[in-house]
Amino acid sequence: MKKVNSRFPLTHRLYNQSNQDIFTSVTNKISSPFQIRPASPGDLNAVAQIIAESFHSQKGLWALLFPLLRLGIYEDLRHRLSSSAPHHICLVAVDTEGDGFNNLIGSVELGVRFSDSWTQSGRSFPYLSNLAINPKYRRRGAASSLLISCEQVALAWGFQDIYLHVLENNYQARQLYLKQGYRVHKVEFSWNSFILRGAQQIFLHKHLSKDTKV
Repeated sequence: MKKVNSRFPLTHRLYNQSNQDIFTSVTNKISSPFQIRPASPGDLNAVAQIIAESFHSQKGLWALLFPLLRLGIYEDLRHRLSSSAPHHICLVAVDTEGDGFNNLIGSVELGVRFSDSWTQSGRSFPYLSNLAINPKYRRRGAASSLLISCEQVALAWGFQDIYLHVLENNYQARQLYLKQGYRVHKVEFSWNSFILRGAQQIFLHKHLSKDTKV
């Protein structure tokens, strides 16, 4: 895997201590075939690669643009994880017994958004994003383990609902979320999908319970 060379040193911690303590408190409740843990500075290249491969094509002209897209993902991720936001965490799934020891195979981010995104005001809610799994490890429980881990963190933050977006034509992801108990909150209209005839975004919701089996 080719590493991304960043001109900016990562001088901040990737998660604050309170989030680390919260995650440590919920790990004992989670049964997973993989190790789930907060991301570390050394994970950034691998996470950026997995996200880029999951959401961007490497065929044709896109193959030439892929390194730039991956670099952009790396810098965006580095910026988010080095911020002082109290409710933001990036979790990774690691295969400790497979082909490679401590092989990072997937990641997801959990943060807090507001009903009025422009003014950052109104009702706040936990929001899942960038769930991505190495293709070789899909359908083996890594995505479900990351989702459950995020749900437990959201409960520890004091929330009882969690939300995410999925593209209408991403049938495999929609099936995963449906199986995990997510339901359609609304289908969002966008001019891009109307003009370019692209897939619409579906806003999914799940009500969380402290009695949820993990």
